[in-house]
Amino acid sequence: MELNSIKDAFDRVTKKQKLSSSKSQEVIDQIGQEIEHALLRIQSEQNSASPSDHNLILSELKTKLKAIAPLNHLEGTQKELNMALTKFPKLLEKSFNPDISKAYRNIDFDLHTVNQIIASHFYRESQFDLGDCFINESQELEAAAGKFPFLEMFQILEAMKSRNLEPALSWAARNHDQLNQNRSDIELKLHRLQFVEILQNRGRDEALKYARAFLTQFATKHMAVFQKLMACLLWAGRLDSSPYAELLSSIHWDKLAEELAQQFCNLMGESYKSPLSVTIAAGVQGLPTLLKLMNVMTGKKQEWQTMKQLPVPVDLDREFQFHSIFVCPVSRDQVSEENPPMLLTCGHVLCKQSITKLSKNNSTRRFKCPYCPAEVEAGQCTQLYF
Repeated sequence: MELNSIKDAFDRVTKKQKLSSSKSQEVIDQIGQEIEHALLRIQSEQNSASPSDHNLILSELKTKLKAIAPLNHLEGTQKELNMALTKFPKLLEKSFNPDISKAYRNIDFDLHTVNQIIASHFYRESQFDLGDCFINESQELEAAAGKFPFLEMFQILEAMKSRNLEPALSWAARNHDQLNQNRSDIELKLHRLQFVEILQNRGRDEALKYARAFLTQFATKHMAVFQKLMACLLWAGRLDSSPYAELLSSIHWDKLAEELAQQFCNLMGESYKSPLSVTIAAGVQGLPTLLKLMNVMTGKKQEWQTMKQLPVPVDLDREFQFHSIFVCPVSRDQVSEENPPMLLTCGHVLCKQSITKLSKNNSTRRFKCPYCPAEVEAGQCTQLYF
């Protein structure tokens, strides 16, 4: 969904609000200073001054307050703020269709599955109390089992924020074989960070002892990393001024924490991002196109509930494109289960319907490939799986 105009309007409202607040505070401070100054004069002259002198001070104060003219100062900024506040709700009403029911199909959802997805979302977002509350209210008690892996993951991540790698190292050691099968080097990265921390805080001897105990196992496959860490021993106590000072950067901790969360979810068979969040974000982005399509089809008195494929593409950002989509270069149709991609003997790919038309529905009839001089038979084409 195109939200730039809404964001810009919101930014204008917040900017006007800050300006109005700042101006109001400035005027209030100025008035307060003048009043305090008048009070000090009255108190200092209380014994010697006559009532007429006090009246003179108050008269001068009144004149100064009129000169400040607080209403004139505030009126302009407040008027601009009110205009911005008036326009913003109208823009929201124009941009957001309150009735989106026409943009979805009537599908019988499995309530049990939906509840499990919602509970899992709360747990993977570290909202454990909210997840427990939802499970109790929805009576999906079996979904509570999904809490404990995520609880362990966030405990590891919290420890890493305090520069404590012991929980992460214990987890990596327990899952050593699976991490190797996934070709992950996160265990080495954890030991590398621990080595640098020990070298920086506990000295060369302790770092060397740690390297002998935990880093030698990685020397064969990761010789360059191992050699770099051994060279750091020469700069003990002054690593921050060495050629290897970048190893002390906090960026390494942030990147490793993110990678650990990804690998943790991978070993659980879960996606790194919440499926519920991704689904909603993708739906929000595709909703305007669907609403426009529904309005057009309603005007033409056409029904889309029974369609297997939308008549128009719904463009989504790359972050929402998880699978390859093939469009036949001849018919320009997107492939489907009924019209799968087919591999010709020459190596080019067309959809099944295009091959049927080119061969005139004859599996033994030879036809020329649209993209090369080769002639192929429809019966020799094989279905292609992405």
